[in-house]
Amino acid sequence: MKRKSRSPLRDTPPAKSSILNATTLAILAGIFVLGVGVGIAFSSTATLNPENVASREVIDRSAPNAELCIQYGASAMVTDLRVFVTLNPFNVYVTQPSMRPGCVLRRNNWAILEQRKLVTSEQVRDCKNRMNTFGFIGPLEGSPKIECIYQNEAAQNFFLNQPGTVGPKPETDQF
Repeated sequence: MKRKSRSPLRDTPPAKSSILNATTLAILAGIFVLGVGVGIAFSSTATLNPENVASREVIDRSAPNAELCIQYGASAMVTDLRVFVTLNPFNVYVTQPSMRPGCVLRRNNWAILEQRKLVTSEQVRDCKNRMNTFGFIGPLEGSPKIECIYQNEAAQNFFLNQPGTVGPKPETDQF
């Protein structure tokens, strides 16, 4: 009589279910994602107070005449400092800068300043001839400091020019 040979596959015990391994992996992945999410939430909390300017909204609210500024221009952070240069010996000295909220008006909205008699027609003409615009600090109802300011188009925003960022410069950047 001929004996049947057994297949080596039949003699091996059944393998443990792969469902247990997939479940374990899913739980571990869920814990990892939850941990990353909680870490990001704790590390990215920003306190929105005057000491911590963390968003454009804080700057917009701090601008003098905030509603007018947002509607007819853009809120700004104004830095005042002085630079002293000596030639013999050559040295450069810089004062401690002071930061203040300010506003930059678009060129077509200068009439607001003229109507309130804050600038003269001669100042408007001089500023327009130099292709500049007006910026101010302090509320317009008080005694604001208004100056003809030059838009430096050679300045670059290095936050926007990072590798991988796309898109042209918005047209609203022209004042």
